[in-house]
Amino acid sequence: MDKAPEAFRTISEVADELDVPKHVLRFWEAKFAQLKPMKRGGGRRYYRPEDVALLRGIRVLLYNDGYTIRGVQKLLREQGPRFVMEYRHRLDEAEEAGAEPHAIPDIAAEAAQSRVSGRSHDIGVNVGRPDSDTFGQLLEEIEACRAILDAAKQ
Repeated sequence: MDKAPEAFRTISEVADELDVPKHVLRFWEAKFAQLKPMKRGGGRRYYRPEDVALLRGIRVLLYNDGYTIRGVQKLLREQGPRFVMEYRHRLDEAEEAGAEPHAIPDIAAEAAQSRVSGRSHDIGVNVGRPDSDTFGQLLEEIEACRAILDAAKQ
């Protein structure tokens, strides 16, 4: 018997739906403060439809798009949970319309820019201003990484 879309889900149901182990869902709860499943007696978790949508978005960002935990945390902080929940839907719409599906800020470019400008970035490392050769090498590496990620998405 299938549950209604608005029904709460157990951790086993969510793990099966997202094809991730239950311990990964528990780990994500510790890493993403926005994940707050309802807990009943004995610590049993029940996920609301919004929780499942957020988990689905997190999974896509981590597993499909190559984001790190820290990168997804930054997106949640800057764009909010609704952005991550609806990410997959927007990505599908962009692909259907033939548009470039990159609706997410380019975190790698931002990190490179902060490194070039000498600003500290979100991992708390203060770096000096590189010379133009170093910048060129960094830019080439970032472009090569982007090409690899783009090829993996197809």
